[in-house]
Amino acid sequence: MAFGKLTIDWRSTIAAVWRSNRHFLKPITNVDLVNPDTLMGIDEQKDALFRNTENFLRGKPASHALLWGARGVGKSSLIKALLTRYHTYGLRMIQIPKEDLHLLVDITDEIVDSHHRFIIYCDDLTFEESNGEYRMLKSTMEGTLEKPPANVLIYGTSVCRRLTPAQLSVDDSSLSPSSDLEESLSLSDRFGLSLPFSQMSEETYLGIIDNLFKGRVQDTDLLHQEAISFAAERGGPSGRAARHFFNHCHTS
Repeated sequence: MAFGKLTIDWRSTIAAVWRSNRHFLKPITNVDLVNPDTLMGIDEQKDALFRNTENFLRGKPASHALLWGARGVGKSSLIKALLTRYHTYGLRMIQIPKEDLHLLVDITDEIVDSHHRFIIYCDDLTFEESNGEYRMLKSTMEGTLEKPPANVLIYGTSVCRRLTPAQLSVDDSSLSPSSDLEESLSLSDRFGLSLPFSQMSEETYLGIIDNLFKGRVQDTDLLHQEAISFAAERGGPSGRAARHFFNHCHTS
């Protein structure tokens, strides 16, 4: 696969990222391979996404996936964990910023004939209503005159299920059923798999803390008190807060 001056050998490259400023697809040599077993409190979401991805790899019907909800509870980490689990089965991943979604067709044209199967990963997938990138996303997922590529799925994350803001009243008689507003608001419905993520419980948070600090501390009660206080100052318990607390304790 060639973009700019680079050619990617997907036999040895399991992930790549689109670099907007230099307009090329960069192979990732140091992939952040997240261990699925470290992701706590999201077992239902994990099982659903694993089943969908396994169906995809086997050539069975599978859906584009939207992971939405609370921040810092494992949405992006769960998508990364797919590479850890499935890259030896031919799964490859391309991360693209939402600002460059207009390039989706170009990217998929380059990989459509590959024997590998690709997840196009887009983090923080939200749009302004004046922004037309969602149309390119919709076309890639559903196809136009050309069928969508069978070896490509789109997995995105968002803090909200609705990917565009609703700024106009649904009673506005000037809006037709085919209006841009209605089209943009229905984008989230194009994802066949919608996985909600709730705010992490304190119990799950402390379980992550215990795993991170296993064998490192003697006073667990004091550790938990400090960890809870740390999370309270950062929007509540989350996997992200747990990692930040761990790093804080080892740098202070």
